[in-house]
Amino acid sequence: MKTDFLVIGSGAAGLSFALKAAEKGHVTIVTKGEMVECNTNYAQGGICSVTYEPDTFEKHITDTLVCGAGRCDVQAVELVVRRAPELIQDLIAWGTRFNKTPDGRFELNREGGHTEHRILHYEDLTGAEIERALIQSVRQHPNITVLEHHFAIDLLTQHHLGEFVTRHTRNITCFGAYVLNEKTGEILTMLSRFTIVATGGCGQIYSSTSNPHVATGDGIAMCHRAKAHTENMEFIQFHPTTLYNPGETPNFLITEAMRGFGAILRLQNGEEFMDKYHPMKSLAPRDITARAIYREMTRRGEDYVYLDVTHKDPDAIRDHFPNIYEKCLSIGIDITKDWIPVTPAAHYSCGGVKVDLNGQSWVKRLYVLGEASCTGLHGANRLASNSLIEAVVYGDQAAKHTIERFDKVGFQEGIPDWDFEGTQHTEEMLMLIQSKREVQSIMSNYVGIVRSNLSLGRAMHRLSILFEETEELYNKTKPVRELCELRNMIAVAYLVIKQGRELQESVGCHYNTDYQKKA
Repeated sequence: MKTDFLVIGSGAAGLSFALKAAEKGHVTIVTKGEMVECNTNYAQGGICSVTYEPDTFEKHITDTLVCGAGRCDVQAVELVVRRAPELIQDLIAWGTRFNKTPDGRFELNREGGHTEHRILHYEDLTGAEIERALIQSVRQHPNITVLEHHFAIDLLTQHHLGEFVTRHTRNITCFGAYVLNEKTGEILTMLSRFTIVATGGCGQIYSSTSNPHVATGDGIAMCHRAKAHTENMEFIQFHPTTLYNPGETPNFLITEAMRGFGAILRLQNGEEFMDKYHPMKSLAPRDITARAIYREMTRRGEDYVYLDVTHKDPDAIRDHFPNIYEKCLSIGIDITKDWIPVTPAAHYSCGGVKVDLNGQSWVKRLYVLGEASCTGLHGANRLASNSLIEAVVYGDQAAKHTIERFDKVGFQEGIPDWDFEGTQHTEEMLMLIQSKREVQSIMSNYVGIVRSNLSLGRAMHRLSILFEETEELYNKTKPVRELCELRNMIAVAYLVIKQGRELQESVGCHYNTDYQKKA
């Protein structure tokens, strides 16, 4: 099966790329669930862009650099911030709606770490609105084929031609991917001129996460096995405020825009506490806010704190946050009268596969976009709502770069079809759920908001046992989605731990108590 552009993933990055690349050649989008099952669809707060004075590009750049704790790539920051207004117009042209004021101007929110109001939004369902518009445009495009319930198992490189490939081999090239049709069990050999990995994040490696169940780090793991370089994987951002509702997964997100609206973080006894941790109080950057909540909960032996927005106008609350209002009301909380119980949860991977300003990885013809990538924009800690604009900016950069090179690139013949059937061992397959929970437990207990050299060492030791067990099963079993996801989760967890152990300081989202004096 051949396609000019193979896009793996169906979030804002992959779909925006597809719409532009489809003007040049045929695009095939592969996604392991329905198209709507992606991190983009869960993004509530909004998307960043300098829109009106007194905001400026320089202010947005500075806010991003400050939040990134000195680890941002300045070129990437400049690129995203300065191209943001143009790409917002592309989203609007594809049908995305943003809230406006009665006089027709965009209604802009402010979130933690921002010094100005620059967050465009659609109610408190911005990601879902962007995803809706993109999916509608993609389905109407005659040059785009969508394969839902198709799981990309691994990328194709020289290794599949019988060549010996190491991480230091020069000129590694990606030729496509092996893709599992989940409904038939058939494994397709999909060849492409260019392969675009846009599979989202890896929040499911933790027990508590705001990410959907599909966020198992598949793209990062595939690229890692294909010898692409990864960077900043230790910087896992925990969202400070997800709804505390035991038994519900994933955690329901309480957007940071609510704190920008004026909500106040309180302890269970009603005391405000963020003034002890940052001059911006409840609007402090996410890493600081998440650690502050973690410390207060740990010190008191409590499982949550409160977010209080009851001092604001009830009609304004319902108007700005209708989705959150209805969700909380469904479990007996009226946010216009009651405080919201919140707790931090794994939310965003600031690192990923290292790419250049065109979204291209170290592996030729392999582009990585969105949360699966590490552009350098986020540094050690992501500025709220920078991720959606990063996705569409780099989607545009990659589309332009691949279109320019299109006529110089062909298909690689001679790639063998998947020929290992394996056998199904029912008892072992039933253990996949337990192994997945073990990975999540290891990461939550030892590689969470606060870490130490000892906890990271223990995590690596326990994960190595799961790795050996899983690889043994994989090598004798016919691939199924659950097994492949577990394998990918272990690979990504390994990268988070490994790079965390290599960084011998506390910075941004990586807080190691052995180096806390340097934080």
